[in-house]
Amino acid sequence: MKKAVVLLSGGLDSATTVAIAKSQGYACYALSFDYGQRHSAELDAARRVAQSVGVIEHKIIRIGLGEFGGSALTDTRIAVPETPQDGIPVTYVPARNTVFLAFALGWAEVLGSTDIFIGVNAVDYSGYPDCRPEYIEAFEHLANLATKAGVEGNRFKVHAPLIALKKVEIIRIGTDLGIDYALTVSCYSADDEGRACGLCDSCRFRKAGFAEAGAADPTIYRCEQSR
Repeated sequence: MKKAVVLLSGGLDSATTVAIAKSQGYACYALSFDYGQRHSAELDAARRVAQSVGVIEHKIIRIGLGEFGGSALTDTRIAVPETPQDGIPVTYVPARNTVFLAFALGWAEVLGSTDIFIGVNAVDYSGYPDCRPEYIEAFEHLANLATKAGVEGNRFKVHAPLIALKKVEIIRIGTDLGIDYALTVSCYSADDEGRACGLCDSCRFRKAGFAEAGAADPTIYRCEQSR
């Protein structure tokens, strides 16, 4: 089987992405990050998803993006917005996907893999610049310039299978592939038990996706009013 490194945050999109990679015949090596985010519930979710899907190996790497702050996801002094925002929201974490993909690239080269999967989406998303198709294309170009494997002709491919899909389409695909979305945590400000706020961007997109899909939303919310 071909090997692939899959970025796995523990959310709905990354869980679907690892299921897609596995359905395409890849032996999946999942990579998650403790990067100083507001809560650890998503890492617990990543462990559950990795075990459920059956990855070959799951690594959780600790990096200090929280040392910089600059995002509502890494600095508790910045509130997570509970209403839609204009422009790029404060939940954007500077350079996060670039850092994550760089680690994935390093592990892929060591494994002898040329395939990296990331669950970015440019349709139902918050407007982050590192979720756009042109960004993925640019990183793939960098990967093939900056590595021994790339220079020797082993071309890296950054797969972003969800990038042009609506949330409802992602949920339908994942459901067909057997993903149990009750294992996942998408909320930007989930509590220690993984219960969602129901108000942040990520919760709104997730709720709308399940509603449009006509599927029961398995998300556990902190209060009934958040449903």
